[in-house]
Formats: sequence, structure tokens, C-alpha cells
Amino acid sequence: PEGRRPDRHPDRAEAARNRVLARMVRDGLLPEDEAQAALTEPVPAARSDFPLLAPHLADRLRAADPLAAFHLTTLDAQLQRRFELLAAQAVADRSDRLQIAIIVADHRSGEILATVGSAAYVADARQGFVDMTMALRSPGSTLKPLIYGLAFDRGLAHPETLIGDRPTDFSAYRPTNFDGLFRGEIPVRTALQLSLNIPAVSLLEAMGPAQLMAALRRSGASPVIPDGGVPGLAIALGGVGLTLTDLARAYAALAHQGTAVDLRVTPAPTPSFLPRTIMADTAAWQVADILRATPRPPGVLGDGIAYKTGTSYGNRDTWA
Repeated sequence: PEGRRPDRHPDRAEAARNRVLARMVRDGLLPEDEAQAALTEPVPAARSDFPLLAPHLADRLRAADPLAAFHLTTLDAQLQRRFELLAAQAVADRSDRLQIAIIVADHRSGEILATVGSAAYVADARQGFVDMTMALRSPGSTLKPLIYGLAFDRGLAHPETLIGDRPTDFSAYRPTNFDGLFRGEIPVRTALQLSLNIPAVSLLEAMGPAQLMAALRRSGASPVIPDGGVPGLAIALGGVGLTLTDLARAYAALAHQGTAVDLRVTPAPTPSFLPRTIMADTAAWQVADILRATPRPPGVLGDGIAYKTGTSYGNRDTWA
């Protein structure tokens, strides 16, 4: 093969190709007119890499069923390419310790349309071979919409209910806000839009951390408490392990009127899936209505899109 590499020995490569075409015609494997058309094709002058669309997902599918000749997926190839490019651009010229992952799903059908496990599928300093859509991380404040929705569903609060944002001692747990400020009595709507910590922890204390854990599991997520402990109020601010795929399931349920979605990468529905109710459709709508008016960071567009960010302990992870 080295002696016939078309980028190094084009004459030898072309002669070898022509011999193969002649043998295929001789043995009845290729019509004469198709062989003549193939003979007019130019010999490649450079190496072309194999396409690597959604390589992390391809790895998972192959590992799950290594004998399958091909795997059907729900991915939109054009969308996948665009988001892989977006991921690469997001980390370009930044620290080689920074990594990114993206999931795009249709909450109506449950189909995952794009899944990007890293900025590049390479063995670099960012450990690009690791599929970050499946990595266990702290979700930061991204669980707050679920907390508020569950509180609305149980009649503990309403978007216009006034709630206290002041220094509070929750049995020796004393959370503070990201900016270190306290705003006193404010509407629940504002508390969620500003992602304030004290109101979210107060509501979680009122209904119990187990309710949030149960809602996550009903959505199809698999939350993990560090060291296998009992869930406490810290889970309101990210003290629980979730994957990006888990979080996508929870947000899909919010978008799907409070009902769990069969989020999947294969066209066939998941046989074991049950469409469990996470919260009433009214509560889910109220959360979305609040998040549609959340202030955007500078330069971020998307009016009318329900939007939430989160930051984990020590600013290790940022979510949108």
C-alpha cells in the first residue's frame, strides 16, 4: 500500500486502480460503461480523513451492539456538523483545560438531534476522547426551575408570591447569593430570574429534598449524591451529580408540559419508557413564562426562549 499511495506515487496508484477496474469488468462485477467513467476520475492528490460526526455517540452505539452492521440514529447530520464547529470555536484560543459538550433535542418527539461530547475527538490536553455528555458533574443553579415548578405544583408558592431573600440559617447550612447581596422581600418570579439562592433553598426545605430527587428520577435522570449520602438542601445549589444528558431530560420534561420525555438517539421508542408526570402543566408553563423573561448575558440573543444558566462549586462548570 505504501508504494501505491496516490499522494506520493500517483502514477503507480492510477495504474493499480485501472488494473482493478479491468479485472472487475472481466469478472462481470462492473459494467463496461461504469468502468470507463471511473477511469476518467482524477487520482486523489492528498489524504482525506474519514468523517467523524458524533464520534462519542458512535463509540457508545458500537460498544452496546458491536455485531450490528449499521446503527440508525435520530441525529440531523447538518445540525451535528454546525454544533461540532460551534464547540470547537467556543474553546479556540482559550485554556487547554477548558472543555465543552452540547445536546440538542426535540422535546416533542424525544429525538436527540445533535450530541457533541467534546470540542474535538483527539487525545489532547482537554481529554477530547472523554464524552462530556455522559460525565457526572455538579449542575449548579440549573435545578432551580425544577424546584420552583414543584413548589407551584404543591401550592407552596405562585410566581407573584413574595419570598424572603435574607441571611438564613438552615440548621447550620448558611448559603449566600452569588454576588453576596440580599434583596429582602421579592416576588418569586424575580427570585428565579435572578437565580437567588436563599429563596430556592427555602422552597426546597418546605417540600423536602427527596421530592426534587424523585422528580429527577421520574424525568429519567439518575442523580448521584456524593459518597452515597442522604440528599440535603445543598442539592438546590448543585450538591448532586448529574450528566448533561440527565439535565436535558429534566428540561425536556419542563418543556413538555411537565411530563417526562423519551429522550433517545435511536428512532425506535424505548420499550421500558413510562411517560411519568413531573408536575402539572400549569406549573411547567409558569416556570417557562418566568424563564422567557430572564435577562440575557451580553451578546446573547433569543427573545421568547426560556433560558437558565448555572455555575457549579468553584466555577468548575458553567451550564446554559
